[in-house]
Amino acid sequence: MNQRSHITLYKFITRYPFRSSSKPISPNFSKPITTKSFPPPKTPSFYNNTIFKRSYNAETDKIVDEINTKFAEAREEIEMAMESKETVYFNEEAECARAVVKDVLDMYDGLLSNLSEKDRGGIQRSMGLKIEQLKAELEQLNE
Repeated sequence: MNQRSHITLYKFITRYPFRSSSKPISPNFSKPITTKSFPPPKTPSFYNNTIFKRSYNAETDKIVDEINTKFAEAREEIEMAMESKETVYFNEEAECARAVVKDVLDMYDGLLSNLSEKDRGGIQRSMGLKIEQLKAELEQLNE
């Protein structure tokens, strides 16, 4: 801003100082603002079904956690192997990834073989897609 506009602004502010107003000046605000409260949303009954409960028993939960940990490790190994493709380290990285994937698949198959039909279905629904994803990523590595 130039010097003249500073002086003009100063004169305006000193003549008309800021003050609070109890009444809005704008006609748009003449009506009071009301808020409407809504009741909390109802939880659908299908959330109470056993499909959404991921807890089986302590031993099964422990094995599922181990499989999930190994799954993450296997994905990292596959990613490292893919990054080292066309290098001298590829074969070593690929073998390590294949070994970890084999461990995950063996743990998963062992878990399914020890469960009842109902629990097996729940585990397959919750982990089946991850296992298939792991197999597909391993196939990409083998190509």
